[in-house]
Amino acid sequence: MIAKTAAFNNPREFADKDLIASSLAGRHDSFEELVRRYQCPITAYVYRMTNDYDAALDVTQEIFIKVYNSLERYKSEYKFSTWIYRIAHNAAIDYLRRNNHGEQSLEIEIDDEVYERPLESHNPSPEQERERSEWRSEIQLIIQKLPSAYRELILLRHSQDMSYDEIAEITSLPLGTVKNRLFRAREMMRQFLAERGITSV
Repeated sequence: MIAKTAAFNNPREFADKDLIASSLAGRHDSFEELVRRYQCPITAYVYRMTNDYDAALDVTQEIFIKVYNSLERYKSEYKFSTWIYRIAHNAAIDYLRRNNHGEQSLEIEIDDEVYERPLESHNPSPEQERERSEWRSEIQLIIQKLPSAYRELILLRHSQDMSYDEIAEITSLPLGTVKNRLFRAREMMRQFLAERGITSV
């Protein structure tokens, strides 16, 4: 555990596990650094789950309160990012249940490389920029059409770059279920794209 010494002057220089130890020792600036590191990605993740920015801010605040109150129960053999995303997962699902968000029964997919692939050019032309923006907007619309159980897995896999094992840990789903749902989610996305006249994926 890191003691309260002059050597710990800049929390930004330390790993998550060191910040956690220091937070538990009473260093509030260490927890503030953890919040600084994860607030934006967690807020973005919750927003894309709820499609409600104000709700995402509120849920994110709840998440960090839970993180702070649960910090003593964190086990260092797990990645902190996986642990905090599991808390975020539960909070987002709770929000969706509380607000009775309807679910669609359709399903679909994009190959990993298609969804993650940036345009090849390092200096895209205005036309390429426009196409990139339109493609991203199209993908976001399609992701929002997915049932939340599938949408979340797509977001964890492609937006947060989580491994299948990490997703299984976050969602408490069997690894095989994660892989099957991701496959079905991508198939759903492919169908949605086809319905919009986009068939080159």
